[in-house]
Amino acid sequence: MDAPRQLKRRGACAAADAVMPVWILLSSVPGLKAEDGGMEELTTEKEAEESHRQDSVNLLTFILLLTLTILTIWLFKHRRVRFLHETGLAMIYGLLVGVILRYGIPATSYHNKTPPSCSLKEGPASTLLLNVSGKFFEYTLKGEINSREIHNVEQNDMLRKVTFDPEVFFNILLPPIIFHAGYSLKKRHFFRNLGSIITYAFLGTAISCFVIGNLMYGVVKLMRVVGQLTDKFYYTDCLFFGAIISATDPVTVLAIFNELHADGDLYALLFGESVMNDAVAIVLSSSIVAYQPSGANTHMFDASAFFKSVGVFLGIFSGSFVMGAATGVVTALVTKFTKLHCFPLLETALFFLMSWSTFLLAEACGFTGVVAVLFCGITQAHYTYNNLSEESTKRTKQLFEVLHFLAENFIFSYMGLALFTFQNHIFSPIFIIGAFIAIFIGRAFNIYPLSFLLNLGRRHKIRGNFQHMMMFAGLRGAMAFALAIRDTATYARQMMFTTTLLIVFFTVWVFGGGTTPMLSWLHIRVGVDPDQDLQPCGDRQSKTKQESAWLFRLWYTFDHNYLKPTLTHSGPPLTSTLPSQCGPLASCLTSPQAYENHEQLRDHDSDFIRNDGDLTYTFGDTSITANGASGGGGGGAADTSEEALERELDSREQELLSRGTRLVFPIEDHI
Repeated sequence: MDAPRQLKRRGACAAADAVMPVWILLSSVPGLKAEDGGMEELTTEKEAEESHRQDSVNLLTFILLLTLTILTIWLFKHRRVRFLHETGLAMIYGLLVGVILRYGIPATSYHNKTPPSCSLKEGPASTLLLNVSGKFFEYTLKGEINSREIHNVEQNDMLRKVTFDPEVFFNILLPPIIFHAGYSLKKRHFFRNLGSIITYAFLGTAISCFVIGNLMYGVVKLMRVVGQLTDKFYYTDCLFFGAIISATDPVTVLAIFNELHADGDLYALLFGESVMNDAVAIVLSSSIVAYQPSGANTHMFDASAFFKSVGVFLGIFSGSFVMGAATGVVTALVTKFTKLHCFPLLETALFFLMSWSTFLLAEACGFTGVVAVLFCGITQAHYTYNNLSEESTKRTKQLFEVLHFLAENFIFSYMGLALFTFQNHIFSPIFIIGAFIAIFIGRAFNIYPLSFLLNLGRRHKIRGNFQHMMMFAGLRGAMAFALAIRDTATYARQMMFTTTLLIVFFTVWVFGGGTTPMLSWLHIRVGVDPDQDLQPCGDRQSKTKQESAWLFRLWYTFDHNYLKPTLTHSGPPLTSTLPSQCGPLASCLTSPQAYENHEQLRDHDSDFIRNDGDLTYTFGDTSITANGASGGGGGGAADTSEEALERELDSREQELLSRGTRLVFPIEDHI
């Protein structure tokens, strides 16, 4: 449907053209009769009050759903129940409410006559002006009503009221979820696996998209052969479905990982891939929509249109990245060079507004808000966080954690509700079964080949059990749902939306509930302190080959010596790192705290990768140093060669894994 526009017409023609779409709204207007066109009053104080009451009831329904979900979560945590995550609970409660709204409330109808019909040369506009006896009235088109339910207008109207505008998800609910992912990022594990994360997120998502898209195109061809396809379904629609369903959201798995303290590198790989691939999936779907070949057939392959779509992808992603990072930098400078830290409330409010505005600014400029707010969150955590007062650091962490929790559970509750309240579901068994098979094959083509290639260059290999867990953890969630519900105007998009809902339900309930048994079956260690694994051993930091790579050392050296001192109170004074010719500028940009508390404000994350000291690894009670000795339980000298070190690491890690593969859940004494 076109963007909303006002259709200004005069006389009988306007009334005739608007009869059918306007009649849909007559049921809510007392005194207006379709057969004679008489109209007394369109809106009354009583109607406005009734509408307000109905809206309050709808919002109260969702609040009660969230309240019930929270109480059930507490009960599950108290009883240590892990077979169902909070998001799965939210969906179950949403399903129950949806069933009640759809089938439990009787529909009343005041329309016993056949509605007047009118043929239109064009589709009805989003906003119509109706001329009745010289009075002009404006009507907003709510949507199409199924012809079989034409006499149940009141029930349709009620179901539409609990169906939110898709923009609510994108502009209100998604920003805190995505920002929290970037703001709460565990930088050390994330950056030491950054190369693998980027490979899975970019190349893996593209592979998954095209594998799923091509497999689904074969399914669509099969549906056409057996007569199950009743409308148009193009190849580009299949690719679009492949893009939106490639957005993984292993929130259930990650929550269990966090609770059981699973392996930090596996957590970083899964978390980083899910965060980045959400951004890639939304930009990829936008690029597919922008694919417009020239000529009569606009759905065949065209090289120029393909490269144009690639350019759109790169332009949108890079522009969104720059916009998000720039907003974070501006916020860091404002908090550094003002005394907002003296007023924590104002500081927190500014931080919140600047972070949220990044999403809206990117969308307004034609970029992708998801990418922008993600990198804004990462930038805010890396720079702005160091400038905040102690009170504001706690407030911002807790604020976005609460918003993330509420928004995510709201979306999952709405998913359950939408299965019964959405008016245009298209259930196609062939398409649904084909989609399930396609996403598993697409995930396998993403994880296993790329892991093999990455292991060729990694010192710390991605083991087979890690790969199986990543394959298992490819759940679909909020992002896939938000992308699917954003456009349900066509037959193909409605079928995609219905199938996406079912895929989300299945993956969250089945795979999310099977996470704990899968960890035990795959012998993935738990009870690991992610910070302890990266703590100093003596005066040296533990590092892997990835962390010592020259590219990351170069970046962190530049960040530690120039960016951190410029944007925060951390790091060495710029007067000691910049050339003497830049003395006045360095003095202006260096904060007094950098001179007073240089050692206390040192950036440990930067030092973690920047230092070129010894490589020290710690396993259990044994530590191995690349140019030192093996100490602890075994004692004795260690081989200084990298090959001997790697062999020693692998043997000790395998020994530890063989001794500690059982899942042991802590028991609280006070319960």
